[in-house]
Amino acid sequence: MVVSSTDGRVQRGNETRRAVLGRAVQIASVEGLAALSIGRLATDLGLSKSGVFAGFGSKEELQLATVRAARRIFYDRVVAPALELPAGAGQVRALCEHWIDYSRGRVFEGGCFFYAVTAEFDARPGQVRDALAAVALEWETLVTDLLRAARAAGELPADSDPEELALLLTGLMDSANVLAVLHDDPSRYDRALRAIHRLLG
Repeated sequence: MVVSSTDGRVQRGNETRRAVLGRAVQIASVEGLAALSIGRLATDLGLSKSGVFAGFGSKEELQLATVRAARRIFYDRVVAPALELPAGAGQVRALCEHWIDYSRGRVFEGGCFFYAVTAEFDARPGQVRDALAAVALEWETLVTDLLRAARAAGELPADSDPEELALLLTGLMDSANVLAVLHDDPSRYDRALRAIHRLLG
């Protein structure tokens, strides 16, 4: 089958977009979303500015696309493997362990992408803040729902509060991330995991 020139352009455009977003999520995890620019990404990747601009059209759309790309990476590395397991405390434990591995393994150079960029936009109204808030709520809801399922399965005390426990678990993970990155101290992850295991019995 002969691929038309239009199909070839679309394929090249998609490849360029993937390359740009792959670089953008790494920059943003270290320097923030505000550090992203069409010119910088073009230079880093050896592309033309017009080629990069054509894939996004504005800095805000670039930032939004970067958030969406980071969410997909996070879902694939942290969430999807845990959802393959049966409901229960073991599933929640696996979710937390995958999160720790994601931060410790520097899937994003700056540690957790969302921790790095949320503080940058949490008090700045706009589409980027809304996108980050949606991801944060999705994560919080997921952890809480899995804890509810574990309680329903009899693997957590009947009087446990899933919302409170979710806050404790995500707080431990966030703290481990920021302190491990700040002090270059991976032992923070081990301490957080021990605390998580105690909380989940």
